[in-house]
Amino acid sequence: MASSPVQHFIAADVGGTNARIGVVRANADGAIEVLAYRKYSCGDYPSLTVILAKFVAEHAAAAGIDRMAIASAGVVLDDEVINSNLPWRISLTEMRRELRLRELHVINDFAAAAHGAQCLDPAESRLLTPGVTAADPGPVLVIGPGTGLGAAICIPDPRGTVVLPTEAGMTAFAPGNEREIAILRWLQQRTRHVSTEQLVSGPGLVNLYDALCAIHGHDPALRAPAAITEAARRGDAIAREAVLAFCALLGSVIGDLAVIGSARAVFVAGGIVPQLLDFLASSDFHARLVDKGAMRAVLERVPVRLIENERLGVIGAANWFVQHLNHRRDADPSSNDVGHSAA
Repeated sequence: MASSPVQHFIAADVGGTNARIGVVRANADGAIEVLAYRKYSCGDYPSLTVILAKFVAEHAAAAGIDRMAIASAGVVLDDEVINSNLPWRISLTEMRRELRLRELHVINDFAAAAHGAQCLDPAESRLLTPGVTAADPGPVLVIGPGTGLGAAICIPDPRGTVVLPTEAGMTAFAPGNEREIAILRWLQQRTRHVSTEQLVSGPGLVNLYDALCAIHGHDPALRAPAAITEAARRGDAIAREAVLAFCALLGSVIGDLAVIGSARAVFVAGGIVPQLLDFLASSDFHARLVDKGAMRAVLERVPVRLIENERLGVIGAANWFVQHLNHRRDADPSSNDVGHSAA
């Protein structure tokens, strides 16, 4: 990768629960170095602009920086970021003005995760498919169930990897057995469109638990994903059933998306999955992942790894920004790199 025309800038990864922000430097070899970093709870602040201003005020390394790349859940429509999981609206014009930014870019959070996955050291991931380690050449799926369900596809290209962001979490939920059909029917009494992320996400685990409580005729006593997983470890039967159902559905969704995107490898980007590692091996996660009819033989050769670097989104947003600046410079060598665009 060519060196970047801008060395220091701010990169952020904003989800429905947390905002991770860093001052980053693009080294001469294109490698991304995080110089300062902090994680904020989104619900504790009235806007993303307030969080970013606080970060700048607290970190000397951020002083005077007027370029920013933000990875955010959702999509950019005109001047706003559209996503139901964010706790506040994001206006790009207001953010530029209030933070006095020379340049601001917003990209999909899982497009950023896909860019970040390309920079990972193998030691920063954990294999979730024992015995399936080597990946055949081809596209790579990056997926993560957190506050919502995000996914992106990395497509190899001779000129560099192309990243295709998706809104896979908004697709219609597809049950795979009688119990999941019953769960779907319970959810359909509450909402017209039952999306995949209503079951495969942190809030989705709560929905699974609530549905199973209703099916078994019990009142739900647990209201948070962490409480459900802890209850499952203590032997609570319905909590355990919910967690194992979540693991199975995660495998099924990964298999579906791998088939759709012709993925030859999968990276799972954090979210709720690290809390469930002790359940995955005893669940139907891998069985459901490969149970795709004639595609089983292909999916049995697809390794799945859990990314264990919480700065992935920050690194990915920074990596995207460096590539963007290099492409712009190559297209117009006389450019002074001033811009106010959203990606």
